[in-house]
Amino acid sequence: MSETRVPDADPGGPALAIDVVGLDKHFGDKHVVVDLSLQVREGEIFGFLGPNGSGKTTSIRMMCGLLRPDSGSGTCLGYDVIHQTEQIKRRVGYMTQRFSLWEDLTIAENLDFVARMYEVPRRREAVARALRALGLADRSAQLAGALSGGWKQRLALAACLLHQPRLLLLDEPTAGVDPKARRDFWDEIHRLAAGGISVLVSTHYMDEAERCHRLAYIAEGRLLAQGTADEVIAGQHIAAWSVAGRDAPDEVARLRALPGVVRVTSFGNTLHVTGHDAALLEQSMQSVALREHLHVQRIEPTLEDAFISLMDAPAAGRTPRARPVADGASR
Repeated sequence: MSETRVPDADPGGPALAIDVVGLDKHFGDKHVVVDLSLQVREGEIFGFLGPNGSGKTTSIRMMCGLLRPDSGSGTCLGYDVIHQTEQIKRRVGYMTQRFSLWEDLTIAENLDFVARMYEVPRRREAVARALRALGLADRSAQLAGALSGGWKQRLALAACLLHQPRLLLLDEPTAGVDPKARRDFWDEIHRLAAGGISVLVSTHYMDEAERCHRLAYIAEGRLLAQGTADEVIAGQHIAAWSVAGRDAPDEVARLRALPGVVRVTSFGNTLHVTGHDAALLEQSMQSVALREHLHVQRIEPTLEDAFISLMDAPAAGRTPRARPVADGASR
């Protein structure tokens, strides 16, 4: 198979790690990915979000050469995603949703086995380097099956990095991991990105999404929005208010019945009220503010508000309000 890389479509634009157009995939009668077009820049952390069953994993597998799309085209690290999949696989680190290494081998044995598979030169030095980099050296003789979720995560990331990939594809890598381990993991991801490695990561956590340089949201196999966190929020045209007070939780049903109110969410004694008609919602909130026992205040919508709005869009059969795209992010 030829090693020839496909030239960038726009030589004057940003260097792209992933550049795919119109990817489609069916499983039987189910259309799981619909006309996916996506670009990830080199050295960028790109968040890939969506509900369970939305097509995230299928999309990732198509982009890294593990699954052939039914139609569409594109490149990953400059190699064709249809015809040069072996070249892509050798240059990508893929971390699956579930721990997929060998639980009856030690940490060091797992890394040595992966290094053998990738034919990593100076294998022992590479394994020792990975153990040190991920803080695994003191546990190298421990069986992988005895590790906690956070340590399994570190081991899986170390295995992904052994062959020095230029792109990491991380499929919900922190699911079920405690907050400190998640924070440590993301610190490491940012360190890797600063060193030039591109990262495409799927996640359900809003705090993780906010740590990405850019985001894309997919639902029912369709890409509904992409851009920076601020662009995705702005694209949903959400107005948000807080209603606070000791009796605020008792007001949920009444607030939901007001004109302009789309959603009411409880946070202790504070209610988060959102809608899409800013003027109408403001009128309703002004009427609520007249009640002495409640404090009403306009607030900025959050990324979670935007994603809930996007989740509601397919179910309601309406078109998302916007698809913000950063410069260089689309053809």
